[in-house]
Amino acid sequence: MTDFPWLTLAIALPALGSAAVALLPRERAETAKRAALGVTAATLVLVAAMAAQFAPSGDRLQFTEVYPWIPRFGVNYAVGVDGIALVLILMSAVLVPLVVLAAWRENDDAPDGGKGYFALILALEAMMIGVFAATDVFLFYVFFEAMLIPVYFMIGRYGRGEQRRAAAVKFLLYSLLGGLLMLVAVIGVYVYGGTFLWSELVGGQGALAELDPMTARWLFLGFFVAFAIKAPMWPVHTWLPTAAGASRPGTAVLLVGVLDKVGTYGMLRYCLEMFPGAATWFVWPVVVLSLVSIVYGAVLAVVQSDMMRLIAYTSVSHFGFITLGVFVMTSQGQSGAALYMVNHGFATGALFLVVGFLIARQGSSAIADYRGVQSKAPVLAGVFLVSGLAGLALPGLSPFVSEFLVFIGTYAFHPVPAVIASVGVVLAALYILWMYQRTMTGPLPEGLARLRDLSRRETLAVAPLVALLVVFGVYPQPLLDVINPAVEATMQSVGATDPAPQIDAAEVSSGHGAEGEEGGGH
Repeated sequence: MTDFPWLTLAIALPALGSAAVALLPRERAETAKRAALGVTAATLVLVAAMAAQFAPSGDRLQFTEVYPWIPRFGVNYAVGVDGIALVLILMSAVLVPLVVLAAWRENDDAPDGGKGYFALILALEAMMIGVFAATDVFLFYVFFEAMLIPVYFMIGRYGRGEQRRAAAVKFLLYSLLGGLLMLVAVIGVYVYGGTFLWSELVGGQGALAELDPMTARWLFLGFFVAFAIKAPMWPVHTWLPTAAGASRPGTAVLLVGVLDKVGTYGMLRYCLEMFPGAATWFVWPVVVLSLVSIVYGAVLAVVQSDMMRLIAYTSVSHFGFITLGVFVMTSQGQSGAALYMVNHGFATGALFLVVGFLIARQGSSAIADYRGVQSKAPVLAGVFLVSGLAGLALPGLSPFVSEFLVFIGTYAFHPVPAVIASVGVVLAALYILWMYQRTMTGPLPEGLARLRDLSRRETLAVAPLVALLVVFGVYPQPLLDVINPAVEATMQSVGATDPAPQIDAAEVSSGHGAEGEEGGGH
């Protein structure tokens, strides 16, 4: 059933669901929530059924659909997925229904009972699937920009605190700046390549293969800066802690868990493959920026007093690892980066949700307002601990595999960046364990005496994420089997090869043989 319009249906279903939920009367808020949950669950089933049809050893792009959209300008509705896009769409489809469950009571105090919030979640899901599935550069740009609209209202209208509107505007301005630069680059791609179809632009025989090196570098920068803002990388990261701090936890999950991955996915898919020569030329500057992001984000996380902002700064550090893995130009680094995108979505999603449950109980995200929670809410504290340990890449939990692959790929590229990046690992242990110690351990203050543990709905929302962290921590091979062929195709398209081992296997064998002979003579 590979000719079935899987991706179009996966985009259309939440889009139509969003319109239906938005049209419900205000007094039908509970119906809107149930409808949103049903639509997101159906989308997950549809995406899972599509994933079951994917053949890792088959064509790189599968489930492709190409229809003329604006023929005069060469714009097509073109969608398709490789292994990397597929796992990111799956991650999105898993997270959205869990966010709906977790946010069930988040916006009951809104004038519309939260109905509009759930309509925005569905609209955002459609655009998230679309941006990962797009194989026309102009269509990608449309989805890339359209995602800003629901997120802006999810922060500005349904966010937390008096600064939510300012945070929404800051998010919008940063994103629009990046989008404007990308638009210029998209136009340049069409001018020099004569097409928007990604499959015709990449590779040694692609439409951009003969592009002048200086032109390629400017076009690369147009895409890269937009993706760096979205990721976010230092020094264009400042919108994220502000936006996450003013967001509802459900919004923060989708913002950090999914939307920011569009930036790192774009670097891997568009920056590297459309402009391989420019990407190679910019390797060391991007590696340096990645290392700064890793260390800077971790240091800022250590000193935060607000849990939402702390998690946001940890993500700045984690995205530094992802961009590092992308640009070291090794198969281990890029496989680790792609896997990191998925695992970070699950780990950070779980952490944001459990912090959201705390905020729902006490109305505060300040670390100082909590202490001794584990004595009153042991299940909540347990989920908090597992999610935090996943965030610091504890062996046995899925982010460890991703981070380990990035380190292997980075060390093969050059040992010095790998050593510097290890500072982020040490600091991660500090900010996660210190946050847990300050909030979950110690005597329970009187103000938390009525704190309750996770409800059945809350447990159902976060349990699948914990399970995925454990399952893919123990057995990541199913994800890597899907990701690795796409990474190999990327490496081939860029013309990159893994560095040769520094010690030749033949020398090792002869050395062992010599040792054996010496041992026999004794």
